[in-house]
Amino acid sequence: MDIQVWSDVICPWCYIGKQRLENALAEFDTEATVTYRAYQLDPLPLPQPVPIRQVMAAKAGGAERAEQMFKHVAEIGAGEGLVLDFDRAIAANTFAAHRLIAWAAGQDRQADMLNALQRAHFADGINVGSLPALAGVAGSIGLDAATALAYLESDAGTNAVTTDLIEARELDITSVPTFVVNGKYKVQGAQESAALLDAFAEITRREGVNAGR
Repeated sequence: MDIQVWSDVICPWCYIGKQRLENALAEFDTEATVTYRAYQLDPLPLPQPVPIRQVMAAKAGGAERAEQMFKHVAEIGAGEGLVLDFDRAIAANTFAAHRLIAWAAGQDRQADMLNALQRAHFADGINVGSLPALAGVAGSIGLDAATALAYLESDAGTNAVTTDLIEARELDITSVPTFVVNGKYKVQGAQESAALLDAFAEITRREGVNAGR
């Protein structure tokens, strides 16, 4: 089974969805290959670091509404063993972070890099829009930080990220996480692990039926 996952580094539901996917696959008895693809919730540049609370208060219609959203998603994340500390999280343009993930993928460390970036954003309050900070995150998982920074300071990886963003539009992906299985079955949202298992079982059944025709 091939699973392509469109997600954004600073999307809390993507963080939760990734954990739920990993939990589901740990119980699934069919081999699966997972590839993470780039998506940007907000492609606009940010000239300076801004607390995520400030950004979301403006988008959600006020600080009180934003606080309710933060509390809800943090509780769900905690249920999956994840720390989502919105007091520390910093809003960021994630294009460079996605480029770094593409770089790590070339070293068979894609999932590790995504994990580290999500943890850096949601738990550690690291600005994942900063190139030096991104290089530091690469170093935290044993990759060479100086090489990572040189890569980020070039245009390397731009085509890979742009390709993912274009394909997302072609597939009419407008929210994340979105899982595309075997190139034709779309599962949207941070579904609970049990729901993902049911979906994978149904897809496997359908694929088996089609193969037998």
